Amino acid sequence: MDCPILVWMLFTNREMTNDEYARCHAVLRQCVPHAPVRNSPTEPETMRQLVAFLLPLLMMRHRRVPRTRWRDNMTTSGKHWIEQARTTSFCISFDCPLIHAVPDDNPVTTAHRARSMIGYHTAYDHNLVGMAMTQGRREDAVNIGIGIKEITAPPGMSSNDFAISLYHKLTPLEQNFIQLEQGEEIVMRRLCLILALKQAYLKAIGQPIGFDWSRLEFNIPGKTATGDGRPLAGWEFRVWTSELGWPIPNTDKHVMQKYQCAVAFFRRTRDIRFIWQDDAKQLESWVQFITLDQLLNVADKLVE
Repeated sequence: MDCPILVWMLFTNREMTNDEYARCHAVLRQCVPHAPVRNSPTEPETMRQLVAFLLPLLMMRHRRVPRTRWRDNMTTSGKHWIEQARTTSFCISFDCPLIHAVPDDNPVTTAHRARSMIGYHTAYDHNLVGMAMTQGRREDAVNIGIGIKEITAPPGMSSNDFAISLYHKLTPLEQNFIQLEQGEEIVMRRLCLILALKQAYLKAIGQPIGFDWSRLEFNIPGKTATGDGRPLAGWEFRVWTSELGWPIPNTDKHVMQKYQCAVAFFRRTRDIRFIWQDDAKQLESWVQFITLDQLLNVADKLVE
């Protein structure tokens, strides 16, 4: 199944001003009135939620599709897909051309339109907000999820203690893979890898909060994955690390943050595929990094 995967990663390297927050919240209330985001500019969490809900609007504006020409739909399990108006068609690509008018009664066009649904999922952790998207038939496109985990332990907590506190989400094999005796850097990297993969898969299948994560097992060395002991055949998992930072005022130093990221997508194949994306140029072909200011610069225009 040839469905392209694209990811947008937005780095919130600063908080919004009260005016910026008010503008974004007004856009949200007009375009996504069902979004459960409180109007509370003093809570950083709500800013991340705002950005996550506005990313699909930004993506469609980037495709030059007017807001009146597309509709955001949701399945009963909370999976989103975007359907364009019958008189337009477009493609998913960082170099996407303008939309094109097409006749409604053309059977070829009708078939093409059925394969042009955009499925997407958003997630965030700390200062990184991500959106994974793909294009294809609705029943295929919605099976996508993204997981993001900052590679750090909470303040005042060691990496080993943090890992142990999350053992209830891991299987014995996964706990053994983390290897507490290997040092904090290895512990956090491996822990966040497993958690990001599980988050991506659970969101791809539309599982609600409260699902027992230990029912999933990712055997990283063996490049296999199971759910309730059964292989997750047909799934593709893409894994990469995002390292972001910003300068500290009046110094020559930077604040650096690392995030473990993963995308899960169901390709309906017979095997399980892991893609470890270590090459920066290859990553740039399907992962695009943007900043908060790039969103704010066009926030008022997202309603158009």
